Amino acid sequence: MNLEKVREAAERVARSEGLEVVDVEWKIGKQRFLRVYIDRVPSAKPVEAAEGGTPPDPFPKISHADCQRVSQQLSVILDVEELVPGPGYILEISSPGMDRALKKAGDFERFTGRLAKITTNEPTGEAKFFEGRLKGFAEGKVRMELKGKEAQVVEIPLETIRKANLVVEF
Repeated sequence: MNLEKVREAAERVARSEGLEVVDVEWKIGKQRFLRVYIDRVPSAKPVEAAEGGTPPDPFPKISHADCQRVSQQLSVILDVEELVPGPGYILEISSPGMDRALKKAGDFERFTGRLAKITTNEPTGEAKFFEGRLKGFAEGKVRMELKGKEAQVVEIPLETIRKANLVVEF
């Protein structure tokens, strides 16, 4: 299975719908699953609220209809281009969820100000686990203000990050 070719096909479909591909997973267990996570493309500039109205959501949500449209179009491409070998698999199109994974430099920039957890492959400073507010991305490093009594900002090299997720806040 060439996951990169599947990702390229998913990105073509997502772009045509004004969406972006967050991640693509291939899982084999009792059944074979191809999961594609999609999200709205962040707007380049904030739109002001109409007079007396509420401002638009800075993190617009993915709808069931969005997932359905991407699923229908991608399913055809996968079959025509024979990108999934062998018979029988389940195509699942989903939003990345409230605790979405952060994978690309742009993700860390986009979600500046949000609470996140990061685990690294090797210690950065003395730790491999970090939780705090994202402060952006520069020069190949994620900036994060750690939780705690004293404000402490760390810089974590992107290539050392094993896993990063937003933390749900209520």
